[in-house]
Amino acid sequence: MMPSRRHILRIGGGLLAGHAFPRLPLAGEPVEIRMQGNADGSQVWFDPVGLHVEPDQAIRWVNHDPGNSHTTTAYHPKNFDHPLRIPERADPWNSDYLLPNETFSVTLEVEGVYDFFCIPHEHAGMVGRIIVGSPGRPPPSTSAAQALPEVVLQTFPSIDEIMHRGVVRRT
Repeated sequence: MMPSRRHILRIGGGLLAGHAFPRLPLAGEPVEIRMQGNADGSQVWFDPVGLHVEPDQAIRWVNHDPGNSHTTTAYHPKNFDHPLRIPERADPWNSDYLLPNETFSVTLEVEGVYDFFCIPHEHAGMVGRIIVGSPGRPPPSTSAAQALPEVVLQTFPSIDEIMHRGVVRRT
């Protein structure tokens, strides 16, 4: 039996629609954050830059930038004496340098706001924010924020935007 033209178009439209919206990960599947850069290396970024997940969700960073190595590093005093911008009870992470196509994963268990950065590209604004569960207290906005470059502070999406959209892509 030959499928009708209408049936084929319906299937094709469904496939296209499925690519138009980000797919939510299946249970137990890590959420991916891509490390990216443009061809000449003059711009670098995390995509998404903002993300909302539930506790115990695994996050996997993948370096998709063929021209740069990157890190994912939690804002925490244990990481190069940076200000604390993750929940106090949470464990900080530092991936070390990831070459193109290398990955690093963590599972975030404590609810709250987690800000992270790329060691060699923080001053270029390569930072991101993950909200686990309900945001609770926002990251410090006084002395800890003053210790960060202005480009970094401008790059973080707002907590409200992340909670509203779930995923905030680079614009």
